[in-house]
Amino acid sequence: MATSRRVARSNWATRDGRLPEGEVVVFDIDGVLADASARQHFLKGVRPDWDAFFERCNEDPLIEEAARLLHVIDDRYSIVLLTGRPVSVMDATIAWLGRYQLRWNLLIMRDYGDYAAARDFKAREIVGIREAGLVPVLAFEDDSRNVEMFQANGIPCVYMHSGYY
Repeated sequence: MATSRRVARSNWATRDGRLPEGEVVVFDIDGVLADASARQHFLKGVRPDWDAFFERCNEDPLIEEAARLLHVIDDRYSIVLLTGRPVSVMDATIAWLGRYQLRWNLLIMRDYGDYAAARDFKAREIVGIREAGLVPVLAFEDDSRNVEMFQANGIPCVYMHSGYY
C-alpha cells in the first residue's frame, strides 16, 4: 500500500507523496463512500456531539456501489476526496480508505478551528484545488446544498441520496 503524507496545506494529504495533476473527480466520503448512518444519532438533539460522530468514522461500512463507481472511473482522472471530516481524524480516515482499498490521490479535510458550514468549507477548498492547477470535472455528493455549490462553481455534481439530509 502506498504511504501518504500531508502536502501543500495542513489539511491535505496525498496517497503517494505528490499532488495529482490535470483533471480530477471529487468524491465526498460520509454518505457517498462511507455509510455513516450508524453515527447519525450523535447529531440528534439540541447539541450535536460532533466529536463522537467523527471519532467513530473508522467503524463505517463501505457503500459498495459508490466504491465500484470510484474504481471504474478512467485512470486519466485523479481522485480527490473532499470531506467535512476534521483533520484530527485524518489518520483514521486514511486507515479506513486502506482497509477498503479505495482509490484516491488527494484527501482534503476540514482544518483545525474551521467551523464554517460544509458548503462554505468545500467552496473554499475548490478554489484551493484550482489554485493547485487541478481541474475538477465532476463531483459526487450527498448533501443537496453542496451539490448546488459545486454546480454554482461550474462543476457538474451527481447527487447520491444518503438519507441523512
